[in-house]
Amino acid sequence: MYELIQISDRSYYIQCPAKIGLVKLNDSDVCLIDSGNDKDAGRKVRRILDENGWQLTAIYNTHSNADHIGGNKYLQGQTGCKIYAPGIDCDFTRHPVLEPAFLYGGYPCKDLRHKFLMAQESNAEYLTQDSLPEGFQLIHLPGHFFDMAGFRTPDDVVYLADCLSSKETLEKYQIGFIYDVDSYLKTLEMVKTLDAKMFVPAHAAATEDIAPLAQYNIDKVCQIAEQITEFCREPLCFEVLLQRLFSLYQLKMNFEQYVLVGSTIRSYLAWLKDTGKISARFDNNMLLWERI
Repeated sequence: MYELIQISDRSYYIQCPAKIGLVKLNDSDVCLIDSGNDKDAGRKVRRILDENGWQLTAIYNTHSNADHIGGNKYLQGQTGCKIYAPGIDCDFTRHPVLEPAFLYGGYPCKDLRHKFLMAQESNAEYLTQDSLPEGFQLIHLPGHFFDMAGFRTPDDVVYLADCLSSKETLEKYQIGFIYDVDSYLKTLEMVKTLDAKMFVPAHAAATEDIAPLAQYNIDKVCQIAEQITEFCREPLCFEVLLQRLFSLYQLKMNFEQYVLVGSTIRSYLAWLKDTGKISARFDNNMLLWERI
């Protein structure tokens, strides 16, 4: 874990739970794509930098989930590097309590205010194409989170953040986190058309051909949507629907899984309602979802 893997002359990734990209800008300066899940991850990254005699100039966050920005504060404090994050995700990076609050839909209890959902705040600036090093391309990847971004490096390596998951992860957990289902599917369709020397997803193996895995993720989304629609043959409130999905996929309920999977299922319901697959109505002061 935290092994430095070289992909090309300038592009690397650090093997860890959410892969960290590292790109050489010249003989001495490097930038990171994300920073790992906590201060300890930041320390391990700093060790890699020191062992290679590299100076960290900037961290480019793909999005604001805690496992991607958790090392920000430590590394910025140690190196003085700049931090950039895209759109709304920049605000979440500056104010990390927004993530568990968003997931829960209110002020998060202590069970949700921990490093896996709430990183330490860091001094981030808004990510734009102009803030990137020369030769980098910003790739918009909305869907998984608000304004998630990926990057193409000058030597044609594409870092894809969380826009898809490995087959093993989806087979184990079934329901991957999605904020906007419609945007997520459009992003995956776009990713299928990309060509690059190498693709580096944060939660799947690096590969030269990303299209098959992108299609697998598309198919999984469609399967989950079909299952939700099938359950809604009878009018169901959200809590009963969530319970049935957890039971079907043999998931274990706790506070973290309740908000992560629950938020995703709400996003599916919104998408299915907007596309005319299910309806919503209030009955005896209860919101019920039903297949059309």
